[in-house]
Amino acid sequence: MENLRIKRKSKKMTQAQVAAYLSIDKSTYCKYETGDSEPDIKTLKKLAALFETTVEYLIGATIYDKPAERKGHRIPVLGTVAAGIPLDAIEDIIDWEEIDPDLLRDGSEYVALQIHGDSMLPRMANGDIVIVRVQDDCNSGDIAIVIVNGDQATCKKIKKTPEGVMLIPLNPAFETMFYSNEEVEKLPVRILGKVVELRAKF
Repeated sequence: MENLRIKRKSKKMTQAQVAAYLSIDKSTYCKYETGDSEPDIKTLKKLAALFETTVEYLIGATIYDKPAERKGHRIPVLGTVAAGIPLDAIEDIIDWEEIDPDLLRDGSEYVALQIHGDSMLPRMANGDIVIVRVQDDCNSGDIAIVIVNGDQATCKKIKKTPEGVMLIPLNPAFETMFYSNEEVEKLPVRILGKVVELRAKF
């Protein structure tokens, strides 16, 4: 979590000091900064209070310092997305969200999707909305929307290996899905876009 490291350094605090504040081991906190482990929502709230910011900022979401400034381009919130259907042809629009118009300056396309299920707890809960930059690839470690074998889209953390790709749920109660390079091509496994913002409901 790059934003977590940035905020800690701006406060001129060491990793050990933050870990002591959270009453956890330094090694556990270090994993939060590197992305090897995810803090739960209670810990994220404590960190946000310590660093005088928001949970959304810490997890890499777009942040607005003043609520009044949240005005911009409207994008549809899609309830479901299936393979082979152009995004602009989907009629399953359940709501609308606004994003910063600056995001569109590079020509990127954005949609919003509603999270279904509990596989991405504790970061994303059933019913939360994610803002997605439409792109057909992403980096290992990104959270992305993926379509497998023509089924509806799923939200998972991506891990690429020489042998294939892993779709990793954040909830340990769910199993990681692995697809070989051959399966990626044949099924296929296709990335719809990268999750860039979470609109969580508390």
